[in-house]
Amino acid sequence: MYEERFYRAFTRPEDLVCYEVKLKETDLFCCTATDLSKPIEERVLQYRYQLEEYIRQRPLFRESLVPVEDDLFSPPIVKQMIEASTLLGVGPMACVAGAIAEFVGRDIASLSEEYIIENGGDISMKTKRERTAVIYAKDSPYSGKIGIRIKAREEAYGICTSSATVGPSLSFGRADAVCILGASALFADGLATYVGNRVKQENDIQPALEAGSQFPGVTGILVMVKSQMGVWGNLDLVTV
Repeated sequence: MYEERFYRAFTRPEDLVCYEVKLKETDLFCCTATDLSKPIEERVLQYRYQLEEYIRQRPLFRESLVPVEDDLFSPPIVKQMIEASTLLGVGPMACVAGAIAEFVGRDIASLSEEYIIENGGDISMKTKRERTAVIYAKDSPYSGKIGIRIKAREEAYGICTSSATVGPSLSFGRADAVCILGASALFADGLATYVGNRVKQENDIQPALEAGSQFPGVTGILVMVKSQMGVWGNLDLVTV
């Protein structure tokens, strides 16, 4: 079932040009210095083709909920999804939205000094000024009221959110939102699934945070379950 992405209205920066790029299931919200919709569409088409062809030859890549065997001859986006999911112990498709956002971001970095590529709540962002990523968690009392302040830096960020109550993503938990801030959108996407699978009730928040904090490249983790919220790491939270 399609759910209107209200959270996109929260994250539209006035200093960048923002637009959507849609291709089949891929639905990107992009903000760049100029309109780069055409080159972004071309990159999305390329990565979707690589993924679809790989899945046609190896259906287990799409279907498996656990790591799959590495393939030395796979395209880079597939290889990195396999590597990340193997480290996390989840299926490779748990990383797909973040993977497309990150790979597209890398490709347009030479065309725009700043960019925000959001793919279903999973964001690859490079920013030269302070910005705020607002957390959308549907029925949680914190939804749309809590944000993470993102500081300017040269390297890109991965800011990914998984939910058992919002959107079509598969989760074995009950979290309204699990948000990961890290260096890679691809890895943060998989880690959000990993942490979210462990949260079935409010008492699971703390052990899930501890489990997620063990991985490299993670700056912070936020978990929302009903009226409870837990935070680990270096997250600068703000009210919005």
